Amino acid sequence: MMNSNMNGIKIILTLILAGILSSGAFAQDWPALKFYQEANQHADQDHPKKNRIVFLGNSITEGWSKTDPEFFSQHKNYINRGISGQTTPQILLRFRQDVINLKPSAVVILAGTNDIAGNTGPATLEEIFGNLVSMMELANANGIKVIISSILPVYDYPWKKGLAPSGKIRELNGRLKKYAMEHRLTYLDYHSAMKDDKNGLPENLSGDGVHPNMVGYKIMEPLVQKAIQASLKSQ
Repeated sequence: MMNSNMNGIKIILTLILAGILSSGAFAQDWPALKFYQEANQHADQDHPKKNRIVFLGNSITEGWSKTDPEFFSQHKNYINRGISGQTTPQILLRFRQDVINLKPSAVVILAGTNDIAGNTGPATLEEIFGNLVSMMELANANGIKVIISSILPVYDYPWKKGLAPSGKIRELNGRLKKYAMEHRLTYLDYHSAMKDDKNGLPENLSGDGVHPNMVGYKIMEPLVQKAIQASLKSQ
């Protein structure tokens, strides 16, 4: 009887384990740690170590290299580590791999809009802010200068309409600006330079009201370069 029960338990456990494995529970890479794994291994060959800058974020950052590749090719010390669709908890989980381990002089953080859109589930402003603060604290603890960017203006998300994000974005930007001032960090204000009268991203700067086009990135580029220069001078 004992052997029969043990065999039954083993069969049940085997079926459960098989179900878990087949569902991909152990195969998922939720923060996308493998996305830049190979590129990180060759970072020292591709990017000079002096004044190395990591651009960290979501599709707005990832798309920057694709929309205006010349900007990054002209600045070999700039390393793009944006991943489309990501939220701040995902970016936080890969912060060590995609930022700290690359030993940059500074990191440009641009994230949070996908959290407000609910890409990985509901998120409060406090949670989003906390994740961004954790990134800034990690950078500071590792001697990396922080350039914290405002979230770009959005009036409505085309993939999730009706969330009225513009007010939340302004509130979160206000918190980030205050934190940067209190901790002597560089705050990079894209929002003020790009918003329209509805606190959204105007059509001439974006095709979908969220992601910048070439004209939009051309507004961002001198702003980020100025912020980088200011951050490096504070060393």
